[in-house]
Amino acid sequence: MGGGLHGRMAMKLARLKNMGITEIAYRGRQEANKWLERVGVNGNGELSFHARDGNPDRTALLVRDRFHEVGPRRFFAGAAGDETPDLASEKMAHACEQTIAAADEICRGRFDLLGYRGLSFGAPIDWHLDPVSGQRSPLVHWSRVRPLDPAMVGDSKIVWELNRHQWLIHLGIAYRLTGNARYAEAFAAYLVQWMQANPPGIGINWASSLEAALRIVSWSWALSLFRDSEELSPELFAALLEGLSLHAAHVEKYLSYYFAPNTHLTGEALGLFYAGVLYPELPWAGRWRDLGARILIEQSGRQIFSDGVYFEQSTCYQRYTAEIYLHFLILSERNRLAVPAEVGERLERLLDFLVAVRRPDGSVPQIGDADGGGLAPLAIRQPDDFRGVFSVAAAFFRRADYAWAGGGPTPESLWLLGPAGLKSYQRLEPAPPQTERSRVFADGGYVVMRSGWRRDSHHLIFDAGAVNGPKSGHGHADLLSIQCSVFGEPYLVDPGTYCYTADAEWRDFFRGTWAHSTVTVDGLGQAAPAGPFDWKAHPSARLRRWLSTEAYDLADAAHDAYGEISDPVVHRRRVIFVKSRYWVIVDDIQGGATHRVEVRFQFAPMKVAIEPANWVRARGQRGQALLVRPFATAPFQMDLVEGSVDPIEGWFSPDYGRRVPAPALIWSAAVRLPLRVMTLLFPLEHPSAPCPDVLQLLSPIGPTGLIFRRERERIVVRDDSVVVLKQK
Repeated sequence: MGGGLHGRMAMKLARLKNMGITEIAYRGRQEANKWLERVGVNGNGELSFHARDGNPDRTALLVRDRFHEVGPRRFFAGAAGDETPDLASEKMAHACEQTIAAADEICRGRFDLLGYRGLSFGAPIDWHLDPVSGQRSPLVHWSRVRPLDPAMVGDSKIVWELNRHQWLIHLGIAYRLTGNARYAEAFAAYLVQWMQANPPGIGINWASSLEAALRIVSWSWALSLFRDSEELSPELFAALLEGLSLHAAHVEKYLSYYFAPNTHLTGEALGLFYAGVLYPELPWAGRWRDLGARILIEQSGRQIFSDGVYFEQSTCYQRYTAEIYLHFLILSERNRLAVPAEVGERLERLLDFLVAVRRPDGSVPQIGDADGGGLAPLAIRQPDDFRGVFSVAAAFFRRADYAWAGGGPTPESLWLLGPAGLKSYQRLEPAPPQTERSRVFADGGYVVMRSGWRRDSHHLIFDAGAVNGPKSGHGHADLLSIQCSVFGEPYLVDPGTYCYTADAEWRDFFRGTWAHSTVTVDGLGQAAPAGPFDWKAHPSARLRRWLSTEAYDLADAAHDAYGEISDPVVHRRRVIFVKSRYWVIVDDIQGGATHRVEVRFQFAPMKVAIEPANWVRARGQRGQALLVRPFATAPFQMDLVEGSVDPIEGWFSPDYGRRVPAPALIWSAAVRLPLRVMTLLFPLEHPSAPCPDVLQLLSPIGPTGLIFRRERERIVVRDDSVVVLKQK
């Protein structure tokens, strides 16, 4: 025990050495506030209604009626407008039916959260229960709760997802669409239960400022959607307004400036902005509005790289950031608040990157952590469906390429922007981006290669970025990995996330190098985990060269994540797209001793088989195929693994909490370096078509090119260029 205490003290001292004076002072104030709250001295700033004529009920009624009168003018036009439900029912009937079905289940106490379906938290709801593990977090002051400790709380992500109350929006939309009072009754009953079970500062649901901020957003939507309901009594409205004040005061006191200055901080800032703009009668509303806006403006320059890549290298959190800033800009415009133009410009660049990595089938690939969370679920969507964001952005920025990516007006654009937003969208003529089809995003470290913008195009993403740094812990150890779609269908994929804290072994697998389509050396990952959201080191790749011609694209990158082993190893990978037919991947593993090298490819769930002559055939769901074959001078062992648990290999997670077996192709060898492996990715329009007749060109270092004998074509890979020769 003494050794453990000594170790923890040493870690704390090490962290202190890395902090500046400002951070130490800020953290010190937060710790003092926690102590004062625990001893009952310093509360969260309760709001007291001053009764007029000594009549508190009359005062509550006046405050509610005032909100009913002016609140809609402050809130989003779609949620405030009377035309929206009829337009939604007319133009988006299927989405409306899905939302009503979800609301019906919520009324029965069944919740679809993340990748889980029909979760029950008991009756009445146990707001502190993780129903998957059965663990219930303790009712102690929030600072005594350890949200990342599954032995204490189970999976906090599941508990928090329920307590974000975003499902209230489903109830509210169902109420507006149908007028059925039972949705309003469920809304009122659930919120009364929640406030009774979660007194200010007590329990896991106060342990994250982000979660409190997201409840501000959810409660605000619920108040707007249920504003005409008799269930929203003056007493309930007063209690909710006081609860909103308590939440905003808590968020302001415990902002994540240093704990998690990422979407935690921007989400918290948006919550403060919501509270300050929508409820000006609250005593500190002006301060919250200005603080939230200032943080959002500052962080847009820090968290969004100049090329539009979100700094945590996660498409899920990039979408989340897009939602945060769209809400900020729309609310600001609605309330005539000026925002610097560069904020909107940065948001457009962020959206441009999402359009670039968007697959031909319309889905957006997982990169980094993907937990399926969002800001305000105005429609039922799969985690890889970003159409709602693109549609809102199309109407707001009047961008035809966003309209093309959105695929048509969506419930999100209607409920946020109202009929005017719908008309703005309809005036656009959707068209794919006018930029080059293949692009490099140098700051974020991504290369995108595509054959076109059609739904049956080929598409590849090459990760030449970094394993991101401290306090941006949603990136994976996936240096030089690729994802690939063939004829519009994803074949090589990012494995997903599956979980955060519930199981460390599975967490480390899904974010580790072994689960990605790249190279491992000596069984090591590119970075070693340091808890569920950090790495002991943060290696990066370097894009050495990018060349795009009419004949081919060439991306050349390298990393030295294995530079600390006894015989340092450098991995250089070149990805060549011979337009628009196939890819050649050249892996150079440079070192001086004998190492075990594994070249890995992670497929989506599909049929994959090893055929003669080292060919591997993956058959998609749409009647096409992808052939994969390695070429090397060293003898390789080829393995196809699917759904293994010892060791964990061959898995794909489509959503948080879900995992399914998916083939992983591994060819491995213990060889003296240097080593070169050349891999051919060859799309087939007919899944049973014969393999091409291919020979490798050899040199002392290994293969330098390929000869396609039937096609009478030769590709030669030089150090910094490619030659493609078509013989007559």
